[in-house]
Amino acid sequence: MLVIFWVSLSLLVYSYFVYPLLLKLLVKPKSITLQDITEYPSVDIIIAAYNEESCIKARIENALAQNYPGTLNILVASDGSKDKTGEIITGFTEPRVKAHDFPENRGKISVLNDLISQSTADYLVLTDANTEFNNDAVDILIRSFTDKVGAVSGELILETDAGNQNQDGLYWQYEQLLKKYESALGGLLGANGAIYAIKRELYIPLPKDTVVDDFCIVMNVKKQGYQVLYNELAIATEEIAPSLKEEYGRRVRIGVGNYKAFMVNFWALSPLQGWFSLCYWSHKVLRWFAPHLMLVIFLTNLALIANPFYKLVFVGQVLFYTIGLYGQRKIDNGEKVNNAISIISFFLSMNIALGQGFLKFLKGHKSGGWQRTARSGDRK
Repeated sequence: MLVIFWVSLSLLVYSYFVYPLLLKLLVKPKSITLQDITEYPSVDIIIAAYNEESCIKARIENALAQNYPGTLNILVASDGSKDKTGEIITGFTEPRVKAHDFPENRGKISVLNDLISQSTADYLVLTDANTEFNNDAVDILIRSFTDKVGAVSGELILETDAGNQNQDGLYWQYEQLLKKYESALGGLLGANGAIYAIKRELYIPLPKDTVVDDFCIVMNVKKQGYQVLYNELAIATEEIAPSLKEEYGRRVRIGVGNYKAFMVNFWALSPLQGWFSLCYWSHKVLRWFAPHLMLVIFLTNLALIANPFYKLVFVGQVLFYTIGLYGQRKIDNGEKVNNAISIISFFLSMNIALGQGFLKFLKGHKSGGWQRTARSGDRK
């Protein structure tokens, strides 16, 4: 029990704290040299939407406003939306907008597979329905490619209203930092789903029950032997969910997708993949199994409780979880808590959602359907 306790605790601490510190000490982020292009390649911006009537018009207009010298089209589809999303996208008369109003909600990846199968562009830029690009975002993404580069991820900035206590924005900054270091190391894992580009010829259609499409699409690019880069100059913005409660359902769904992705990417676990494998183990695999490690730590600690030291550690664990649940309840009720409690609550909520996602995965979750995440703007 003693060994299991310390190994589990060490792995958890390593993933969240030691690994980022090692990256910071050992890796120097590299600036990406933008290529000079005389003949710009064609680009299709791909947008799948479900019940996004509040933002889809602005999203398409933002895409059309891109300062990109080459041919640029927008392929957009409503995936069986129950609101006016389909009506809005098919109402565009701009010839660069290719809209599809699918009557059935089949899931995001089914829509992406359909849209991309119709594309003849050299490059694909994938994004979300509630995202806004800086005007030069597509230009920067495309000029980041070389013959050896198969995918480029941009930088997503999460915006929040005053008083929003969802710490997703803070955690996202932490994740962004890891992505920059991993990109310099050749170990970038997946992409920011709100803003990334790939060479169209490298797109491999995914199963209809795929959930974390941005991760799986880019992992397939890496698997084909191409580099994946992170360029923080290509900027997009999105609204953060207004509360932990609103974010929770999305995290459960992502949790299901993470375990599905794990099962189809065993190749990335091999030490033969070098730094990429180390990043995958450290940043993804151990994080995905953090709820399992936390449970093992708690149970083995309970078995060792006769020892005064482990009794103290157990009390600390109980206090940690109590604070997290207390904070989560207060935040969900719209009450203010301090930053320390807010961070603990976010960490706990994130891992509880991931654990619930694992249980759904074990039950054979097959649906590719998706639900729109609530945003603070919905209440205005």
